[in-house]
Amino acid sequence: MLAQQILNGVALGFIYILVSVGLTMVYGVLKLLHFAHGVIYMVGAFAAMIAITYLHLPFALAILFAMAAAALAGVAVERIAYRPLRGAHPIATLISGVGVAIFLENLFQVIFTSDTQAFPETGVEVSVIQLTESVTFTNVKLFIILAGLIGLGLLYAFLKCTRMGIAIQAAAQDMRAASLMGVNVNRVVSVTFMIGSALAAVAGVLVAWNFNALFPTMGAIPGLKAFCVVVLGGLGSIPGTIAGGLILGIVESLSDGFMTGMVVDKDAIAFVILILILLVRPSGLFGKHVEKV
Repeated sequence: MLAQQILNGVALGFIYILVSVGLTMVYGVLKLLHFAHGVIYMVGAFAAMIAITYLHLPFALAILFAMAAAALAGVAVERIAYRPLRGAHPIATLISGVGVAIFLENLFQVIFTSDTQAFPETGVEVSVIQLTESVTFTNVKLFIILAGLIGLGLLYAFLKCTRMGIAIQAAAQDMRAASLMGVNVNRVVSVTFMIGSALAAVAGVLVAWNFNALFPTMGAIPGLKAFCVVVLGGLGSIPGTIAGGLILGIVESLSDGFMTGMVVDKDAIAFVILILILLVRPSGLFGKHVEKV
């Protein structure tokens, strides 16, 4: 039972990681809380549905299509909602992000209705892998973990081995200094939003496939939990995001398995964990404490 719940928690943790990495990167570069990120997760899921249902693309290509659509949506949100307010008070950008999220959710409700829809047939049969007598695992959860590992590996290689990746790290250290050194800051920001949005789209597609359901407000709770993961791990820290995502996923899975029958909403567990960690480490698990002078 314990091993089963931990395994389920790892798969859930990788979903949180895929969603949260984009938030971490955006905060690292812009020091911005991207409150429209959850809706990008939803856009990715619907883009995959459109690709399979109307464009008749195979599932693998539908995921790539969803990543591209989400990346474009992320760039559009940055250009429209955040770039004109760069340097403004953080509350202004926060309200702008929330406004975009509400607009997109309502737009998708007008187009697709607010009803929950079944995810289209992917041609990939869901199968159960029997690891031991008491531990099983579906191929969907295996795909989630593999997608997370591949995504993190490619992101690491991109950040360490490409000029744009190094430019993103430089901008995260000091955007003004990076600009003075010739870094195209606007391009760096756009690429950062593209990468984060594409990874969130992968999570959205896999979750919609796993639960056979998608709806316009499906990104609201994952978006809030992604903020919990980012703050839990330490703002701007990718290793912290990975640790925070796995911790949250495993704890949620354990609570779901061992607190059956209790009046406890597992979605509330995320915020309880966040409060407890911040009481001990206000800067998060991997965050750096900076004293103001």
